[in-house]
Amino acid sequence: MMKQMKKWGLLSFILLVMMAIVVGCNSEEVQTETNEDSEVSSEAITKEEEENKDENSNDSIGGQQFPVSVIDGTGQEVTIEKEPKTIVSLQASNTEVSFALGLEEKIVGVSDFCNYPAEALEVDKVGAQDMNVELILSMLPDLALVSAYHYNNHAEILNQFKDAGINVIVVGDASNFNDVYEKIELIGAVTGATAEAEVIVTDMQKRLETVKGLAKEVTEQKKIWVEVAPAPDIFTTGQGTFMHEMLEVINAINAAGEHEGWVMLTEEEIVQLNPDVIITTYGSYYENPEQSVLSRDGWSDVSAIKSEQVFDVEGDIVVRPGPRLIEGVEHIAKYIYPEIFN
Repeated sequence: MMKQMKKWGLLSFILLVMMAIVVGCNSEEVQTETNEDSEVSSEAITKEEEENKDENSNDSIGGQQFPVSVIDGTGQEVTIEKEPKTIVSLQASNTEVSFALGLEEKIVGVSDFCNYPAEALEVDKVGAQDMNVELILSMLPDLALVSAYHYNNHAEILNQFKDAGINVIVVGDASNFNDVYEKIELIGAVTGATAEAEVIVTDMQKRLETVKGLAKEVTEQKKIWVEVAPAPDIFTTGQGTFMHEMLEVINAINAAGEHEGWVMLTEEEIVQLNPDVIITTYGSYYENPEQSVLSRDGWSDVSAIKSEQVFDVEGDIVVRPGPRLIEGVEHIAKYIYPEIFN
């Protein structure tokens, strides 16, 4: 009898152990399945949340909040409800600013004259002062960056864009560095690139202050003649232009400083001004401008000709209101006062 009880006791113990193992295995399988289901469910929820966030959030990638309201170049308040995903730029300077802000992936159309950076040449052309309205409307961009010229001469077309749901921002003209800073900040604000705009403007301001600091070392000012168009119709730059401000920044004298804006002078008038240095800005389309100026009849007694102080700088970096304008100042400074700025 005792042997039977011992036998059944041993069998009971074995059965209990086996049941514990089976239950434990089943429990682990259930737990594993539950965890897997939980992970899948969590991933699905996270994905759904992200999708909803992308659809509903008005935050830009850089953290800027939308909607955003700005005062554009017309003095009017414009509100951009959502961060633009596609942009057309109808002015070369606006295109340069947009690329500098890192918006190249969003730019779907540029003006016929947009030549910088090189990537801009690969973007579809949408006209210039006369816009390709049908093409722009077919693109239906979120944002169109236009100029004061477009606003003054093609207001009805801009209204057509607005009626189609395109946000239109008029970027005003610029005639000095402060205007350019405001232009960059405006484009940054309406595209969600405020932080990037601040970086560019701060860099330009610091470099300009460096130039001003070095210019204090100038002990003998030089008179500069700037040619923005070749003979026979020689145009120069007076007050209220970038070139005039640049010359003031580097402590030089604008030979045409008594004039306002862009003016045309005769060769006789220019010779009478007797500049120490001549700067041309049309070498991109006129072959060997320096030699052309040096060989002009009747100019042999001009100081700049006698000392062969004739230099050509890229026109776009001294007349186009964009981030490269600071490069224009630095280039001119090196030509005029090489002993200080080199």
